[in-house]
Amino acid sequence: MGLKVTGGAIAAATLHVLRLAAAAQPGAVQPVPGPMRDLVWGKLNFLHTTDTHGWHAGHLQESQYSADWGDYVSFAEHMRKRADDNGVDLLLVDTGDRVEGNGLYDASSPKGKYYYDIFRQQHIDIICTGNHELYQAATADGEHLRTVPNFKDNYIASNLDYIDPRTGERMPMAQRYRKFQTKHQKLDIVAFGFLFDFTGNANNTVVQPVRQTIKETWFQHAIREKTDLFVVIGHVGVRMQEFQDIFRAIRDQNPATPILFFGGHVHIRDATAYDSRSFALASGRYLETIGWMSVDGDLKSTEAPQAKTALRFNRRYIDNNLLGMYHHTGLDSKTFPTEHGRNVSAMIAKARDALDLDYAFGCSPKTYWMTRTPYPGEDSIYSWLEEEVLPDIAVNESRKDKPRLVIANTGAIRFDIFKGAFTRDTTYIVSPFLSVLAYIPDVPYAMAKKVIRLLNGAGQIMGPELMDNRFMAIPEQLAIHESIIHHQVPESGAHSDAQQKPLADGQDRIPLTEGYTTRDDIGSDGDDTIHAGINFYMVPNCIQAEVAFPSSGDPPETVDLVFLDFITPWVLMALRLNGGDYHRDDVQLYVEGTFTELMAGWIEKNWPRRC
Repeated sequence: MGLKVTGGAIAAATLHVLRLAAAAQPGAVQPVPGPMRDLVWGKLNFLHTTDTHGWHAGHLQESQYSADWGDYVSFAEHMRKRADDNGVDLLLVDTGDRVEGNGLYDASSPKGKYYYDIFRQQHIDIICTGNHELYQAATADGEHLRTVPNFKDNYIASNLDYIDPRTGERMPMAQRYRKFQTKHQKLDIVAFGFLFDFTGNANNTVVQPVRQTIKETWFQHAIREKTDLFVVIGHVGVRMQEFQDIFRAIRDQNPATPILFFGGHVHIRDATAYDSRSFALASGRYLETIGWMSVDGDLKSTEAPQAKTALRFNRRYIDNNLLGMYHHTGLDSKTFPTEHGRNVSAMIAKARDALDLDYAFGCSPKTYWMTRTPYPGEDSIYSWLEEEVLPDIAVNESRKDKPRLVIANTGAIRFDIFKGAFTRDTTYIVSPFLSVLAYIPDVPYAMAKKVIRLLNGAGQIMGPELMDNRFMAIPEQLAIHESIIHHQVPESGAHSDAQQKPLADGQDRIPLTEGYTTRDDIGSDGDDTIHAGINFYMVPNCIQAEVAFPSSGDPPETVDLVFLDFITPWVLMALRLNGGDYHRDDVQLYVEGTFTELMAGWIEKNWPRRC
């Protein structure tokens, strides 16, 4: 599967994208060209976004991802026109986690004040919920009251209920499934929208485990509907058990019907096939990636998979880059922007200005990486936190002389810090959560010092409840634990086959930007733009700082055990496994303010105001 790209084709594509372009948002870096691979169209085609986390203004500091939501609106309009002209179908899909992770959503009061109207400007044919829509009750309310009505019959919630705060009535967040027919090919589609077996949701929502849902009468009826194909979207990694269970349930009743899966949650580019007539795509994170899937062949055939009706699946991971969008549409800076797209970009710029997202707390003296550099290390964002930030912000004035261990989970950090201005927007990009520093006072040091080892242990902490340690770390690392090959190459040179040879011998080579060099089950030709590889280093689930320890070097008898409140259940379990009798009632607030606010305050105090 996939398109074979010749050196000449890449050279032609490169010349095409060298046309000048300007990113839509004021202050965004200019997009950069790179060797391109074309999209492969079929009878049925999809554009897919997932885990955008509020990044609808694009990446203002990263040239290859600097297009915004308005540019995506223009791109989709042009792609739909091409589909119409060719008599094929194009559907748009979004698989959740649209919130928490960028000032455009997080900096307003109430949160999402501008986001809902911006996001709704894109017509999306099938949309579902992510776990980040559910952590806070107010966010779940916004999803039910704003996003679900905005997308009406296109929103699907197969295993998610909402509880009305006024009446206490429990109801489906949205319809359980959708049956519709495509515009040109007249394909009958039965579509579902799932969330993985999430348990951290607020109490105004209920997530039903997938294995229970697929036994429900409505689901069993839906998979027996007469249809040309099934489309399962979900905030689920494409290799997670939940998708495997859904696939098996559908396939048992439909031996030859095509089944398409669109996943998310683990923040990576990935694709796989469950059998010869199924295909699954995950399309990255943070509006870095727009996924493309196409299906060709006899989609209406009911013959067995062994018959001569084999389907052809293709996928691309499209960089959110204006130059790439120009290439795929055959347009340029003058002909590409649509009126609707320009209006959406203007909405974003106006919202960013109203939220003062460019206000600078300070200027970062260097770039701090999450996974592109080893931890511990001088360029590691986690070493910076552990050595400089946590000791300064974890101070309770009434207990400031008390020795303390300060623990933060690496999942509390969501993005790198680039050299230059650290803005209001950056604070939410780096750490968008409402986590606060909690503590348990006077824990025996002999017991407290063992907590970090248990938190960083692989797998699960066993006890009265089963908790997975991996959920304290970054989502991308969860994918590695799921045996997904990570799509970035290590410094050692292993996996060097993932590096593409972008131009034929004798042709000038364009300098490659660092970016995704994806390898999935289909091959290593999925990225639409050819990049230089990026190192990926594993990080622990949690980091720990020792603060106010005796200068003599002797261990203290007791310490205050300070930690981000998100990891409270794991900390309590680790203490119990070490013989401690601690419960939630023993956990107190250590210092006022969220971790994000405290970090911004540290930067304002310690980094120069001007770059």
